[in-house]
Amino acid sequence: MAGFDEQIVREYFELQGFMVRQWRKYQTPARKKLPEEEIDLVVYNPRCEKGGRAPGFVLFSSELRYVGKAIVAVRGWHTTQHFTPRMIETSSEIVKFIEQDVMKSAETFFGEEDGGEPGESLFKILVLPGLPTTEPHKSDSIKLLRARGVDAVISFRTMLSDIISRVEVNRNYSKSDLLQILRIL
Repeated sequence: MAGFDEQIVREYFELQGFMVRQWRKYQTPARKKLPEEEIDLVVYNPRCEKGGRAPGFVLFSSELRYVGKAIVAVRGWHTTQHFTPRMIETSSEIVKFIEQDVMKSAETFFGEEDGGEPGESLFKILVLPGLPTTEPHKSDSIKLLRARGVDAVISFRTMLSDIISRVEVNRNYSKSDLLQILRIL
């Protein structure tokens, strides 16, 4: 199911005008992951508004114009009923995409010759089903994720709402299974 979650995220960023690259489309469970395999997607916004304000920690579609380049980790735990601060404290899997060797691979990918600009910060985005809705769990989760190095969180609800609002019922989306299914529904 991870592939479908990544497809939703990929489609969302592409609809927002980002160029998207998926580092690896396959997994080999018999060996340890390479650093770059911890990153699910690498995104680049050629229309980034430079010098604008910094986007908020909880991202919405309107704030993506301030994100130039980013690495994205997709954690689609839709079967987990509640995302809690305890999950962040106990699971190293959640923030594995921002470890030092992973970041080094990402920075190499965004070198000057690949369209990145020197000095432009690499944003680290975590995609989750959602943050806790009640306090203090929500603010505690945000504090823990920030302390671990995550720059922003975006929810599947935000992405799906935006994708659905952009789907036109009279258009054929033959190159996108996701958009075609949403159009039919």
